[in-house]
Amino acid sequence: MTINLSRQEAKALLAKPKRSKYGAQKTMVDGILFDSKREAAYYSELKIREKAGEVSGVALQRPFPIIIAGTTVGKYVSDFAFIDHLQDRRLRIIDVKGFDTPLSRFKRKCVEAFYQIKVEIIR
Repeated sequence: MTINLSRQEAKALLAKPKRSKYGAQKTMVDGILFDSKREAAYYSELKIREKAGEVSGVALQRPFPIIIAGTTVGKYVSDFAFIDHLQDRRLRIIDVKGFDTPLSRFKRKCVEAFYQIKVEIIR
């Protein structure tokens, strides 16, 4: 069987995948594709802590609606949310960042104000 491709189609097939905007490399752990090596490493650490009984209820990509004056105007999606048994069973919201944009800072401040919880940044 022969496949006929134009020069442009062949070039597109052979092209290297585009680099992410901030240079992060997608990484697979436990069948889950993470946006960066750093995020995947944090997940691996959390799984170890979960097996040790230090944390529970680990949630990935947990959405938090941003509500202003009773209207949902957007959403913030945390990288991780979990209960930390070593810190009085408090809910921890974690965002793994290589580069913090003005939009992500704004959304984080909205979530912190509305939900009265601190969003922690891991660099």
